[in-house]
Amino acid sequence: MTNKEKARERREKRMQEISLLRTIPYSDHHRWWSSENVAVVTGSNRGIGFEIARQLAGHGLTVVLTARNVDAGLEAVKSLRDQEEGLKVDFHQLDVTDSSSIREFGCWIKQTFGGLDILVNNGGVNYNLGSDNSVEFAETVISTNYQGTKNMTKAMIPLMRPSPHGARIVNVSSRLGRVNGRRNRLANVGLRDQLSNPDLLTEEFIDKTVSKFINQVKDGTWESGGWPQTFTDYSMSKLAVNAYTRLMAKELSRRGEEEKIYVNSFCPGWVKTAMTGYAGNMPPEDAADTGVWLSLVLSEEAVTGKFFAERREINF
Repeated sequence: MTNKEKARERREKRMQEISLLRTIPYSDHHRWWSSENVAVVTGSNRGIGFEIARQLAGHGLTVVLTARNVDAGLEAVKSLRDQEEGLKVDFHQLDVTDSSSIREFGCWIKQTFGGLDILVNNGGVNYNLGSDNSVEFAETVISTNYQGTKNMTKAMIPLMRPSPHGARIVNVSSRLGRVNGRRNRLANVGLRDQLSNPDLLTEEFIDKTVSKFINQVKDGTWESGGWPQTFTDYSMSKLAVNAYTRLMAKELSRRGEEEKIYVNSFCPGWVKTAMTGYAGNMPPEDAADTGVWLSLVLSEEAVTGKFFAERREINF
């Protein structure tokens, strides 16, 4: 058996394990939440976001779906309600690239629910499929995937309700954004080291790194810049998300016990959704599992500032 075949066999076995884990209900002992707890899932009218929203609602939380397109969002809510009676789901329009849209959404959350307990930053875009590696839409990809996640996080933190169990922020990311992955990593060792060290990380440095990439895209020199080689713009956006996850976890760890916020990111895998042209090898139901698990894990078991795949911690 070749190494590639062995890797495929391991992946398929792990997918079977994830499917089994999803069938095991959370016991009352593990259930710290109720229908009074509010989870917001961005970009949740389809794909992984829709599935995360469905599973969280199925566990008994009140879930707010968001989408840029109102009709698509309302149709998603209707679909969920038709699938299972009694789900507490709501919808509000949200464009994470629009600061006024984020502000309006925050006001609505505060007025309607008084705040939120879980934020899943799922909203994202990718314009490359297969072997494509165009950076034509790099600014849109960075603006949506990284800056949208950052701005949404900043806006929602003041609205996250104090709890002995801690509030949760879960960022949907990708292994393609790993700083020290064996493949697709940054060529600049110094840059890798700084992005890998939480003590050296700052928002300014992350933004500066992303801006340098965008500037090289604009002047046509990005191919010699030592950036990731696969889905370069998408990989850079997720690299920034991972770095920001670690940064926010460090900053929020200074909070008191009643105001804890746990921040983690996860890679859902190569999923059969519109973003991959439905060419992925994992169904959204399984891909959503780790995000749901990070949202609901008991506070005494919760970690922060980590990167996960298939419920297992992996390296940034």
